[in-house]
Amino acid sequence: MKFGLLLPHFGEEASKEKLLAGSQRAEELGFDSVWVRDHLVFEPHGEMEKPNRTFYDALTTLTAIGAVTSRIELGTGSLIPFRHPLVTALMAGTITQLVGPRLILGFGAGTFDHEFDAIQWSGRDRVEMVRSNAEILKRVFTENDVTYSDDQFSFENVTIEPKPAGGRVPFWYCGATPRSARLAVEFCDGWMPGRISLRTLAKRVETMRGLAEETGRPMPTVAVIPPTSVEETREEALQHVNIPGLLAWANKAKFAVKPPSGRFETVDDLEGQLIVGNPDQVAAEVEKFRALGVEHLVFDFRFKFDRWFEQIELLGTQVLPKLR
Repeated sequence: MKFGLLLPHFGEEASKEKLLAGSQRAEELGFDSVWVRDHLVFEPHGEMEKPNRTFYDALTTLTAIGAVTSRIELGTGSLIPFRHPLVTALMAGTITQLVGPRLILGFGAGTFDHEFDAIQWSGRDRVEMVRSNAEILKRVFTENDVTYSDDQFSFENVTIEPKPAGGRVPFWYCGATPRSARLAVEFCDGWMPGRISLRTLAKRVETMRGLAEETGRPMPTVAVIPPTSVEETREEALQHVNIPGLLAWANKAKFAVKPPSGRFETVDDLEGQLIVGNPDQVAAEVEKFRALGVEHLVFDFRFKFDRWFEQIELLGTQVLPKLR
């Protein structure tokens, strides 16, 4: 099982020091990966984030981090398809040539229409755009003089250089819906939901395993990005988390498996959508994900980016050793 960190590249706590020094320290402490989100016109999630609209570009941020680290994997969770896939191909190939074959491209369809309205891509089927990106990237990463056409993109005789160091870049589907899990089996190397209950996760993984067996396709890597708070006591850890916001988000999730009561009402109902507690409790929560087949867990400290370095130290020195 691998362990990563969601980076503070958005909101009021975003800073060069946190990103670069924090990633270097994460690498020293044995974390396997660091991850970024993606937006073009950032609208903070009201129940999860403060209203500051600062948002450092995903791929630029990973390039800078790659330049000051040597081993740690660099992931997007997730890229939204507002870039032309040929632009993404050039950027991804360049990143790997500059910092090594450490990039994981997680893609998602995105939530907000306004980001696509801004670039006059309104009305496009964004899920199909993710599929197009997967196919186009696969081809231009390995072939020259590529000609391609579908309902989303069309071009002729295109060669993109440099191609990725290592020959390929893993492509993951990011999303928690039943469809996202099915699509991950169909054309991706991994599946990464964000906040997802353990009940819902178990159902999705069961579906994916059945589809993989039925179609003869490899089972994608299963990853998650749960909001996390670790302190010396559970009570202190809970003080830093917006429980009402998480409950509100969970109750709006259309395809979530509900608790027995039919609604998410308590902290216990959020099992899987939140990792909170002292180091022993956090390690025990992680083991629940491992038991369901999660292979890559990314800790999301967005509630605590003001305590970023403290959280890295506490997690890296008192939790990771228990999980290795």
